[in-house]
Amino acid sequence: MYDGRVIAAVVPAHNEAAHIRDVISGLPAIVDHIVVVDDKSADDTAQLAETSSDPRVRVIRHERNTGVGGAIISGHKLALELGSDVDVIFAGDDQMDPAYLPTLLDPIVHEGYGFTKANRFYSSTSYQGMPAYRVFGNVILSLANKAASGYWNLFDPQNGYTATSAEVLRRLDLDSISQGYEFENDFLLNLNILNVRAKDIPIPARYGSEVSGMKMRKVVPAIGGMLFAGFFRRVLRKYVVGSFSPIALFLFSGLLLWLFSLLFGAWTIYETIGPGAATTGTVLLAVVPFLMGFQLILTALTLDIQASPG
Repeated sequence: MYDGRVIAAVVPAHNEAAHIRDVISGLPAIVDHIVVVDDKSADDTAQLAETSSDPRVRVIRHERNTGVGGAIISGHKLALELGSDVDVIFAGDDQMDPAYLPTLLDPIVHEGYGFTKANRFYSSTSYQGMPAYRVFGNVILSLANKAASGYWNLFDPQNGYTATSAEVLRRLDLDSISQGYEFENDFLLNLNILNVRAKDIPIPARYGSEVSGMKMRKVVPAIGGMLFAGFFRRVLRKYVVGSFSPIALFLFSGLLLWLFSLLFGAWTIYETIGPGAATTGTVLLAVVPFLMGFQLILTALTLDIQASPG
């Protein structure tokens, strides 16, 4: 336990026979339950976990590969049944340093946060072990995720080293969250809709011999599409359905003005092809709505930043 709280470690694992024992043995005594979720591995991951001498270990075997998100969701469900107060994610590839576990737990246990996550980008030296392509990809996804999730105070959303209170997990519809590599992004979206306070914790990257199975050409479009759709889902559920907020009014008014400006501008260009020229008034009729729309959208984003939980 940690300051009277029951702590559960959820360990999603797929073909991690080379690392799973190290992950289990490395978890400190403050962890009360270790839930290993074998996501249809082709190796001995599940067997090695089941034969561990650690009495804290529980193993879930998936009959089919659901993805990292599906494994985490299964782990959360069992951890809640075991009576956990806080669930912490430890990847099966042993890339999450348990020495930083107390720093993830303290904001939840002592400061009233519902969710904490590691941030590998807090200084220029903290991500030296991270491959360059991952640094670039994470920066781009972080910027997109800020707008989509509404957590403007968070960075490095693909970092799976997270802690979530059981109270928050019970409020979430876990089965509705994406189960693939976009799980972390969709999880943040759902947390923001519930107005859960979230905090970044500076934790350096730790990479070993494990090779990432992520295929960027598949992952980036999937995450990008989810973030685009998720942004509007969040706005509708948080600022329209919950209570019609000025944020929604400014945003959708700005988008409508942009749409009018785009269509009218395209029509004007089409009509003036050739010797004719558009009048000053016609040009202004296309430009002014664009500028007004930009101002309204900027106002909506400013208010959304101010409303960011945490």
